[in-house]
Amino acid sequence: MTEREKMLAGQLYDCGDTELLTQWHKAKDLVRDYNQTDSADAQEKGRILSELLGGRGKNLWITAPFYVDYGNNIYFGDNCEVNMNCTFLDDNKIVIGNNALIAPNVQIYTAFHPTNARDRFGEPKEDGSFAFCKTQTAPVTIGDNVWIGGGAIIMPGVTIGNNVVIGAGSVVTKDIPDDVVAYGNPCQVRRRNR
Repeated sequence: MTEREKMLAGQLYDCGDTELLTQWHKAKDLVRDYNQTDSADAQEKGRILSELLGGRGKNLWITAPFYVDYGNNIYFGDNCEVNMNCTFLDDNKIVIGNNALIAPNVQIYTAFHPTNARDRFGEPKEDGSFAFCKTQTAPVTIGDNVWIGGGAIIMPGVTIGNNVVIGAGSVVTKDIPDDVVAYGNPCQVRRRNR
């Protein structure tokens, strides 16, 4: 099993793997180019997104700056808007449905590390340094017609249902069902979305 396959399967994997680092650097270069492209140059921005993302529907708007880990694990449906300064750590799949609104400074994480330092870093090398820390992943899925408020953080393994509003500043640690308004730290369902 390759390190990429382990990564997508949620197993401990080596972030320093050559294949993964190659894709990571490619994504960083593409994102840099995207973030420096003239705002009105929709054709060039579309070309970069086609190379960067795993998949996208029609009418995707991402306001720069935008940050990713690999890019190719991110999938958007139709009619999605991502506002400025969002960070998607797509070490596993991030799947976003149709008609998503993602406010500024939203962070979506799929990666996490063992909580025990020895498990996280292993034994030091002879020179006292460590290899890349051990990492695991879990996918994030966001349904259709979802609005994620500014500064929200979505943690690994979370599924957000359809027709959901996530309040600004929320930390989403658990799944959120369809048709609700949820907010807080930790994010909790507060009422049905009428």
